[in-house]
Amino acid sequence: MAGAVRQPIDQEKLERYLEKHAPELKTPLELKQFGFGQSNPTYQVTDTTQQRYVLRKKPPGKLLSKTAHQVDREFRIIHALEKTDVPVPRAICLSEDDSIIGTSFYVMEFLDGRMFENPCFPGVSEAERKAMWRDAVTTLGKLHRIRPKDVDLESFGRSSGFYNRQLKTFTRLAESQAAAKDQDSGEEVGQLPHFNDFLEFFQGSQPQDRSTLVHGDYKIDNLVFHKTEPRVIGILDWEMATVGHPYADLCNLVSPWTISQATPSWPRIHADTAFLPPSHSKSTASQYPGLPTKEEAVAYYEEAVGFKIPARELIWATSFALFRDSIIFQGIAARYATRQASSEKAVAYGRERGPFAEMAFEMVKKVREAASGSSKL
Repeated sequence: MAGAVRQPIDQEKLERYLEKHAPELKTPLELKQFGFGQSNPTYQVTDTTQQRYVLRKKPPGKLLSKTAHQVDREFRIIHALEKTDVPVPRAICLSEDDSIIGTSFYVMEFLDGRMFENPCFPGVSEAERKAMWRDAVTTLGKLHRIRPKDVDLESFGRSSGFYNRQLKTFTRLAESQAAAKDQDSGEEVGQLPHFNDFLEFFQGSQPQDRSTLVHGDYKIDNLVFHKTEPRVIGILDWEMATVGHPYADLCNLVSPWTISQATPSWPRIHADTAFLPPSHSKSTASQYPGLPTKEEAVAYYEEAVGFKIPARELIWATSFALFRDSIIFQGIAARYATRQASSEKAVAYGRERGPFAEMAFEMVKKVREAASGSSKL
């Protein structure tokens, strides 16, 4: 997973800093760079005793967002959770001095385990597959049971109004991105389908306001599993962590079931990389025995956190998650239009904004129909 260093850092300065602030790392060091961690460059650090560690840093240059790449927040939450039953790497040191390697960075424990990009867990047994999914969900429940003030994180984010804040932020993004014009044709990226309907709906019948620590990008490929046991030994990539609504994490975790139902005529990037086929799950059940259903995964979560989720609230939150994703894809389209992103992959990802908006709106209609008494959820 770790290879050649693509973004060099001043190794001599790093070693001098670590000799003083993290003496357990025995210099000189060997550096490699991981393929993941695209947002915050991530390095494998091996010391002279062959002990491995991980270094994460802010990217170089002028940052487009003041709220992104906050490695200090990552370090803070990992360090706070070390005293809980939530599995995280041990936080070793944090430097906010740009003169060391150019940007802020922190060092943490290297977790020697298994990581999976495909959430069907290919290559494991039926019993292990079921146990791994259950532990992934239960681990999320452990995080959501923690009260921020109990781990000195009450100032990590606001204690209420998460979805209203998200709606305000993503509405502003969508409006600015829609106005972006293609560098060659002059054509605007355009607004998402049903945009005004979305705003009216999301401002209205929201789920019960809840507040807990949220990871922000909780999914199977951000988890490290034990080498031989079906359990999570660490959660990675805390860049988007905050205090917010727990449904945001849950909807992200079970999204493979959601996006697998995309209509085959729509752009298929995300649906085809999900573990379920476009419209039926029987073949997947036979190919990957032990894989739980979405309903079973939600039931694991409810058991872990100790409360039942009303069907309408889960559909609302899933719709919002898809709406948010569609705006992220619209942003990719806007960056392509202005040639800040030039690859064909960017074009394809940008095209998914419409399909994701349509999936979100189908769920909006379900909630509205149920409210009017014309259908059941």
